[in-house]
Amino acid sequence: MPDATAVLDHYDIILRPDPSRTVVRPFQLDYPDRFRVAGHSRAQAIVDRVLALDDAALAAELAQIVNSLDERHRDVDAMLRRRYDDVAAALPAPIDADDRQRRLIGAYFSAEFSYEAAALFNPSAVLAPDQSRAPTGGVRFVLSLRGIGEGHVSSVAFRTGTWLPGENLSIDPPSLVAVPPIIEGTSVDSGAVVHLHCGGAHDISETVLFPMLPSQRQGIEDVRLVLFTDDDGSTMYHATYTAFNGADARPELLSGKDFHSFQMRALTGDAAGAKGMALFPRRVNGQFVMLGRQDSESIWLHRSDDILHWAGGGKVVFPRYPWEFIQMGNCGSPIEVDEGWLVFTHGVGTVRNYCVGACLLDKDDPSKLLARTPVPILQPSPDERDGYVPNVVYSCGALALGRDILLPYGVADNFTGFASTTVDRLLAVME
Repeated sequence: MPDATAVLDHYDIILRPDPSRTVVRPFQLDYPDRFRVAGHSRAQAIVDRVLALDDAALAAELAQIVNSLDERHRDVDAMLRRRYDDVAAALPAPIDADDRQRRLIGAYFSAEFSYEAAALFNPSAVLAPDQSRAPTGGVRFVLSLRGIGEGHVSSVAFRTGTWLPGENLSIDPPSLVAVPPIIEGTSVDSGAVVHLHCGGAHDISETVLFPMLPSQRQGIEDVRLVLFTDDDGSTMYHATYTAFNGADARPELLSGKDFHSFQMRALTGDAAGAKGMALFPRRVNGQFVMLGRQDSESIWLHRSDDILHWAGGGKVVFPRYPWEFIQMGNCGSPIEVDEGWLVFTHGVGTVRNYCVGACLLDKDDPSKLLARTPVPILQPSPDERDGYVPNVVYSCGALALGRDILLPYGVADNFTGFASTTVDRLLAVME
């Protein structure tokens, strides 16, 4: 059998975290429980202090903060007015404030968040909505990335790039601006839909999704993007991700057409309580199909008539080889090839080493495992094993162009690398 560790060709490109990239998010303030007094909130106290400023002090404070934010944010005045509206709506009585006071109040309840200061990793890749600038024989793609910032909070960042198999991979320089989404709705519980609009984003790299809901307080983790084609030919970008509130993790679904507007919805059912769920790119035999890791050990397969409701299911790939004895999981949505469904997998072995392998599922019945790699195709290398979490390589989704495969992957929960291979090379090392 060919050497599985030589299946991948690696690119020199590395994406590292950049603390200069910031987004403005809400800054929540309240008194500790024992200092709370009915009818007297900390927010009201701050608003009262702003309203008491004389004209000169008000002008000076507003000019200072607006000039600072203008350096790397767009539509600052509108952003501050929206934040004021959120604050005012939560207070018991109307505020008598002019436009300058409103903007300054909005600034006091906002904070710059360096969403990728500590890490930029666990990527997934899909075809970009616009292929007009793709080279002959190549594609434009969108990359989702998990950024970690202050407080170990995870957000979703995006990049774009161009890939010409066998020749070139390039990642576009990200915009200097990051745009927070405008949120409609406050909960994804009980079937509610949260709409996110990033209309101020001129480039996909400007879109940032930071935790906005109680279920996501500590992070939006490990987005698994897929370009889903329904039976009627319509397409939609879907992404499963893990919402983490600091104590509990649950899967949610992100959906959109253009990476500027999204819907966030909760997944329901007894199978919707696990991390790492990944949607197939089309229905199989009329049903939606999902991979998961419901027992925290094996890869499971689930079928459903409702994309939001997942119940039952069964194991399809078990730990078998030493490098996956602790647990297995998917590395993104399956890729349809002539031979079946190609699934990149991760395995956890000794000293919590995370490695990447692959398997092949039957095209008509993906609960049937046809073949798998007995050894990893990607594992932590001696010069790339150190980082925030050592001894980890991990991907959330590869991209296929014909028989060529682009595999972006995270290293040590810190930065992102890229490799390529072919379907034939992968199948040759499976058994």
